[in-house]
Amino acid sequence: MRSEAHFLELIDSHFSREHDFLALGRGDDCAVLRGGTDYCVTSDLFLEDEHFRRGYFSAADIGYKALAVNISDIAAMGAKPVAFTMDLMAPADLPDTFWDEFLKSMAGLARQNDMVLAGGDLSRSKRLGVSITAFGAPGATGFLRRGNCAYGDILFTVGDIGLARTGLMALEAEGIKARETLPAAVMAHLRPKPKVMIGTLLNAAGVKGLMDLSDGLARDLPRFTGPDLGANLTIDPEALHGDVHAWCKKAGLDPLEFAVLGGEDYALLGAVSPFDAGKARSVPGYTEIGTVTREPGIVLNAKPFDNPGFDHFSQ
Repeated sequence: MRSEAHFLELIDSHFSREHDFLALGRGDDCAVLRGGTDYCVTSDLFLEDEHFRRGYFSAADIGYKALAVNISDIAAMGAKPVAFTMDLMAPADLPDTFWDEFLKSMAGLARQNDMVLAGGDLSRSKRLGVSITAFGAPGATGFLRRGNCAYGDILFTVGDIGLARTGLMALEAEGIKARETLPAAVMAHLRPKPKVMIGTLLNAAGVKGLMDLSDGLARDLPRFTGPDLGANLTIDPEALHGDVHAWCKKAGLDPLEFAVLGGEDYALLGAVSPFDAGKARSVPGYTEIGTVTREPGIVLNAKPFDNPGFDHFSQ
């Protein structure tokens, strides 16, 4: 990029400054959001060599996923995404074509979800990084929260568990060749599909809560139920995606344990009362995986599951 002004012009060529959610858009010291209701807010960092590698992420993949992971958080609130801000850490050696592909892909996802880029910041950096903050408007019953489970509630997921982790492992081991050998898994990792419509349907169906599965079922389930409750899970290994089975066979891993540990699934985990589950069961992709128990901890197919899963700061 020749200058900051040139960079801002490129951003303007992909993102409109006007939207019903904005009273004042990009270009001033602050954007001004139209009020009148509560909004949920989420933020995610997307850093080179921590969350992605340019060796197998294209510019378009990076732009897409940086926004998608934030939209997935809003979907898990049963909410509708409306706006976002973006802070960019931009290495000097990246060509204009990289940024055009990056922004075009992000803008396409934003348009699919009727989101406006409200503002942000630019900085030179030795490594590429993106920080996005996104805003969502409430769904039919407001916002769906964690921690609303009760004993006997049905636990369910929407989306594949373990598939994105399969893609990550394959890309790390095989590089871009994995796009050919395990295409569904690779796309699940590079281009996760936020389930906004599913989240709003589940909100209207009266589920008690939702959560975005970003750190895997084993790590996220206790966060969802809360510390005083647990889960009795029944998951058929044959229901896992074929790419998960193919990778685990090659790597000598147990596919069910691998899938439950997961990571970056961006599936939805939810709970619904057994007395109110009728409408939720009609939502596409709804899959019951167990029930909430009085005792903390996870039981998987009648056996204790003690592996706590991924922790960002444990390594």
